[in-house]
Amino acid sequence: MQQKISLDRLKKGDKAIIDSFASDILPAKFYELGFAPGSVIIVKHKAPFNGPICVNIQHDDSLIAIRKTEAALILARKI
Repeated sequence: MQQKISLDRLKKGDKAIIDSFASDILPAKFYELGFAPGSVIIVKHKAPFNGPICVNIQHDDSLIAIRKTEAALILARKI
């Protein structure tokens, strides 16, 4: 079984499956955007200096930029 890693720790080009959330304070908008358990994502870009992270959500081929602090709350398994 692979370890869970938060999205902010993934590298550009990494592919992962969202597993769970580290906190209940994550806004509901993330579910609406496609950050649901079981969703496959690819990290497309990481801005320097703790900037946002751009993630491709595979099931609807959308690109979403999220703050690093929010990405730290989303746990995934690398594939």
